[in-house]
Amino acid sequence: MKRAAESPDGRHLSPLLRRLVAEHATGALLRDSGTLYLADGQVVHAESPAAPGLDVLLTAGGRLRPETWQQAVDQVGGRGSVGRFLVDSGQITGGELELCHAGALFDAAFFTLAPSSGPTRFRYGVVHWIGPVRPVPAREVARETARRRELLRRIWPHPEIDTAPVVRAPGRPGPPRPPRQRALLALADGVRTPQDIARLLGRPAFHTLVETRRLAADGTIETPLVTVPPRPLPAPLAQAAAEAETVADVALLRRLRDALEATL
Repeated sequence: MKRAAESPDGRHLSPLLRRLVAEHATGALLRDSGTLYLADGQVVHAESPAAPGLDVLLTAGGRLRPETWQQAVDQVGGRGSVGRFLVDSGQITGGELELCHAGALFDAAFFTLAPSSGPTRFRYGVVHWIGPVRPVPAREVARETARRRELLRRIWPHPEIDTAPVVRAPGRPGPPRPPRQRALLALADGVRTPQDIARLLGRPAFHTLVETRRLAADGTIETPLVTVPPRPLPAPLAQAAAEAETVADVALLRRLRDALEATL
């Protein structure tokens, strides 16, 4: 397997992952939030309960029939060559597989590498049944994960909405929405979370989180189970509001004083 050149910038790598890259390790990095598979120190696959797997991305959109996917897993999963089987049997082109696999890898890695207090361990020698597709330098995966986390923070800095049921806000028809947002809103029933919606649509979970936070930021979507704090007011407006509240408090005190004096 040919190894791509690693960037000298390793600031996004955890100490454990940095060590595994340095020793060109092969195996599975296990965390509560997912699993990162390495081969020769590079990331070759990732899985997370929070992200639709490669099978969902290929079958939900109709690119593969579910039975075709299952047949490949049953026949060659034990040999770790499911991806190659799908390409060689003409079910999917090599380019389609690489593109979809990269999307699933970065999507699952985003959740797997999220800050967590849970344990992290590495099992040497473990390989994934999808087989080799296209390895990605670990530093690139970690850097992209950090970039995505910052993007979500800039859109709407309240991550609790990522895992809570969402629903369309009442009385907010809003402007015309692009198809990807219309599809999301159609499934936002107050029971499904953004991750549930991603699986139903066969889309990467991160992309669904981006659209969810955009809709939350403009008030189109909300969650009935979590109170999301509003955006802070700009400084001039906040000062004006505080002054108005102070004036109202003074007026209330004066009315109370007058009422007390009238009873004496």
